Amino acid sequence: MKPITLKSEPYISDEELRNALAASLEGKEIKKVLLLPPDYTRMYSGAGRITRIYYNMLKDSCQVDIMPALGTHEPMTREECRAFFSEDVPFENIIVHNWRKDVVKIGEVPGEYVAEVSEGLVKDKIDVEVNRIIVQGGYDLIISIGQVVPHEVVGMANYSKNIFVGCGGSSMINSSHMLGAFYGMERIMGRDFSPVRKVFDYAHENFLKDVPLMFVLTVTTNSGDETYIHGLFIGDKRDSFEQAVALSREINLTYVDEPFKKAVVYLDGREFKSTWLGNKAVYRTRMAMAPGGELIILAPEVRKFGEDDENDRLIRKYGYVGREKILELTAANEDLKANLSVAAHLIHGSSDGKFKITYCTRRLTEEEVRGAGFEYMPYDEAAKIYDPAKLTDGYHEIGGEKVFYISNPALGLWTVR
Repeated sequence: MKPITLKSEPYISDEELRNALAASLEGKEIKKVLLLPPDYTRMYSGAGRITRIYYNMLKDSCQVDIMPALGTHEPMTREECRAFFSEDVPFENIIVHNWRKDVVKIGEVPGEYVAEVSEGLVKDKIDVEVNRIIVQGGYDLIISIGQVVPHEVVGMANYSKNIFVGCGGSSMINSSHMLGAFYGMERIMGRDFSPVRKVFDYAHENFLKDVPLMFVLTVTTNSGDETYIHGLFIGDKRDSFEQAVALSREINLTYVDEPFKKAVVYLDGREFKSTWLGNKAVYRTRMAMAPGGELIILAPEVRKFGEDDENDRLIRKYGYVGREKILELTAANEDLKANLSVAAHLIHGSSDGKFKITYCTRRLTEEEVRGAGFEYMPYDEAAKIYDPAKLTDGYHEIGGEKVFYISNPALGLWTVR
């Protein structure tokens, strides 16, 4: 297909967005289509709006199925679907992806290739699994919708990650996350062509040739609940992704002149209900944190650690105890070996003793938070000092200290210049 690139200042209007999406469907004979948006944890991606527009354009002429790319996340509730996609999209059209049960193996990335891209750090083959309806559903078109933004595992989120992780199986999710953890977040975040991205590229080029995929990629910012789409990139080739990466690096990557001695990050309770998601506060700030500094995470609705019961159990059992300790524990314990994405998550969520991480919650007890390896402060006590209703992104003087405040860690990456 002919790619569509739309960038507009200060942001893309609703009319421009609708026209671009309509143009992406021109000349296509579609009787059955599958939309793959992200879930509610990407509420500022613009993908909910795009999904609604596509649904309304297509509903009268063909069958429209919608499968949020949940990855390991909880299924969306009816209320979340209504808030994200609007009431236009029937909840009955939503298919729930189960990363443990609903997948089929479509190939494998050879161990030799994994070793090559990881500089010898990982040498095992990686099974490529996707939800079976992607390859067996008989769709004339599959539209993968999502936001390109710096990411801790793959470098820059979306594109084929939406397929292989968002709609993928436990083997690919576990292996890719551990590959990223072995290689090191600091070498990955905010960059294209990471080892994990190269694995996804290999799988895409070799095993999705016959799948009628079209990617609709956004680059966004937000102000409060308002999402602004600055770039829209539609196509079936990697070029569209690379253009989105370039724009995201311009507007979602923040360089600071000196490390943060104290940073405060707010986790919107509608989006963040677990440390599995909430630890973006750690991932996205760690390259800007000063040794001996403190990261305070305001997490009013974080009520558990993992997004599913088994992951939650493992996080509670082992805790965020640092890279070297987790590698030792993984080598010695079969339950961690069988759940490498959890091991990778535990590595990513620790500061390795570089800085202190304090979780401020209402839903988890002090014992639970400290048991997982974090410091604790009651949310209401912390919010009196660092009031998210009053603070704006950037530096503030609070209690005689210089504090950097971030209202949503999922939309960017912060690093020392």
